[in-house]
Amino acid sequence: MDRTGGSGGGSDRRQTEESKPLLGEMSAPEGNKMGAAPCRRTLLHCNGMRYKLLQEGDIQVCVIRHPRTFLSKILTSKFLRRWEPHHLTLADNSVASATPTGYMENSISYSAIEDVQLLSWENAPKYCLQLTIPGGTVLLQAANSYLRDQWFHSLQWKKKIYKYKKVLSNPSRWEVVLKEIRTLVDMALTSPLQDDSIHQAPLEIVSKLLSENNNLTTQDHESIIVAIAPLLENNHPPPDLCEFFCKHCRERPRSMVVIEVFTPVVQRILKHNMACFTNFTESLLFGQDFGKCPRLRLFTQEYILALNELNAGMEVVKKFIHSMHGPTGQCPHPRVLPNLVAVCLAAIYSCYEEFINSRDNSPSLKEIRNGCQQQCDRKPNLPLRLLHTSPDLVSQEATLTESRLKPVIVTSNEIHVEVERNNTANQKMTANVGNDSEPNLIDCLMVSPTCSTMSIELSAQADRILGCYVEILKMLSDYDDWRPALASLLQPIPFPKEALAHEKFTKELKYVIQRFAEDPRQEVHSCLLSVRAGKDGWFQLYSPGGVACDDDGELFASMVRVCNNVHILMGSCYKTKKFLLSLAENKLGPCMLLALRGNQTMVEILCLMLEYNIIDNNDTQLQIISTLESTDVGKRMYEQLCDRQRELKELQRKGGPTRLTLPSKSTDADLARLLSSGSFGNLENLSLAFTNVTSACAEHLIKLPSLKQLNLWSTQFGDAGLRLLSEHLTMLQVLNLCETPVTDAGLLALSSMKSLCSLNMNSTKLSADTYEDLKAKLPNLKEVDVRYTEAW
Repeated sequence: MDRTGGSGGGSDRRQTEESKPLLGEMSAPEGNKMGAAPCRRTLLHCNGMRYKLLQEGDIQVCVIRHPRTFLSKILTSKFLRRWEPHHLTLADNSVASATPTGYMENSISYSAIEDVQLLSWENAPKYCLQLTIPGGTVLLQAANSYLRDQWFHSLQWKKKIYKYKKVLSNPSRWEVVLKEIRTLVDMALTSPLQDDSIHQAPLEIVSKLLSENNNLTTQDHESIIVAIAPLLENNHPPPDLCEFFCKHCRERPRSMVVIEVFTPVVQRILKHNMACFTNFTESLLFGQDFGKCPRLRLFTQEYILALNELNAGMEVVKKFIHSMHGPTGQCPHPRVLPNLVAVCLAAIYSCYEEFINSRDNSPSLKEIRNGCQQQCDRKPNLPLRLLHTSPDLVSQEATLTESRLKPVIVTSNEIHVEVERNNTANQKMTANVGNDSEPNLIDCLMVSPTCSTMSIELSAQADRILGCYVEILKMLSDYDDWRPALASLLQPIPFPKEALAHEKFTKELKYVIQRFAEDPRQEVHSCLLSVRAGKDGWFQLYSPGGVACDDDGELFASMVRVCNNVHILMGSCYKTKKFLLSLAENKLGPCMLLALRGNQTMVEILCLMLEYNIIDNNDTQLQIISTLESTDVGKRMYEQLCDRQRELKELQRKGGPTRLTLPSKSTDADLARLLSSGSFGNLENLSLAFTNVTSACAEHLIKLPSLKQLNLWSTQFGDAGLRLLSEHLTMLQVLNLCETPVTDAGLLALSSMKSLCSLNMNSTKLSADTYEDLKAKLPNLKEVDVRYTEAW
């Protein structure tokens, strides 16, 4: 038996319904109790011309007052008394003139129009309409037959819609109402008028009818939904109708109506909604059309939950997601993914809404960072942070007990929070009031020794919703073509703090982050890093000591590997040195611990830190060396590092030429062989013009400490190599990039080379905006060649 009760045969019927295919192949079983026609009806169209619905226009008007017995005699006469030009407006209730004088001094109500007919004239080609009204006739004369017919169909439509609004506003017998709804739908489907309002108007009438009558039975619900189904195939349901559909999905999730009627409606919503916003968080939670009509999103949300209530559960949802993606490797509908993500994020947000509302009186994230207090009745006006266990914090609090009051632990809706009355800390934060950046999530989700896990208990319904929509995010991450966009959408971590503090949520979401980490594409795994400086990303959240880490750093090591892989280093990850500096400052302890356990990725990271002189402290360097030598893989890699360092010292030893020019057609291998043959510590001028070197040679160029002039004219040196040069050769003064394949992406990195005084970008893909940016950021730049570029 379904949730709303019903007849004794409900269980058998439910099994029959669920055994049917999900999308487009289902037909109602025999003996369907809906009491209506089949769900999917073929749209009927009137043959012939198509017209746009007129709302207003210019036309000639003549009004004749007469007894009806003399009408034919008057109409056959050659002359009418006079015609008046009017600009008529077809309003919702009447026909009115913009200049209410003469014949159109008073508007004509649709209820007063008894009939609308086309007239043909025998003696003159006048294109007229006849509107029969009590006590007379109104003649409308158009300029041609097309305009006459357009006015005719528009007047007929307005008159009939007005009638249906009246009839359905005060329903008495629902069987009659259902018959009128079907007639209204057929009228919309067969109308020669082509306009969005032709299908929307009946939907709005039915929507208003349902909103004003809450005593309908389930049988009436399903009959009305089936009756209006053909109009929903190409139109979004109005807000009130969405609310009605949501209620039906909640109360009868196993109904055939959900699968047969609602499936194409939801598919259309997901395919055609726009999800582009300047405010990123709002774009994800609502989407553009979802923002205008949030009930569309709620309806989509409830529909997916209804699918999850079927016996097959997530398998049905998975089939639906696959139908939205399509059978090919590339989804043909670019709006589907952003809309699905918007629905998922809004649903997940709703699971924690009770907890979020409970912190209405607590400082915002920005206020926590700035230490400011708004003029409101907040109690207490102190920084708020969530708690978890940390031995370091235990010892820290033990040593600071004399300098501050003991933390007060309070409970609000089962979220444990710690309120610190620390005047020193507050003063320190007040000094940063001008900082607009939000605090790190890690700072806001600090761990406390008072509890080992977050005490967030969701209701059974919220737990089901959370499980369903996190599972959908997992499904989305399994599609290769969707993964880059999904990673970009989730990069700002658009989840509430309460969700990130919930162990179940972060544990389930870990699969999605793992998929990002395993993807070899730079545009995917780069989204694991923070979206901007001063804001944490997934990398920090799942790092050892982070609130979401539950695997001793395995996922963290995987993320580090893709973000700093040695091969990627020469390719796309031009921020490697900055990345290593960030690791050394914030995650050196976890990196050393994982390296001590034999993690090869962390061993490579520690070796890179030594190679690039990231660590300044001698004791820390010795500790890293001891860590490396404690495992076989570490010892081997450290020995290789020492060999490279000896070669580097030999290469950089003072001596050798100050100028060097490679022969044309030389390759990266030729350059590497030459530089390894002796000392080049004095080399200041290197010309690789007209050779075949690529960005791969950058790893050798950055080892030349005295290099001041570099000529790369007509080589294949690209953006990746340029990024690496900008990070290491900060003393370079002259750079020739003429006829190289560099673009704005690489040229923008030159802004860090403050010593540049001569730069040749002739015949490159330089844009005017990038050129202006470089001029502003390179104060010593005196000679610039931008001929044959967009900036020329």
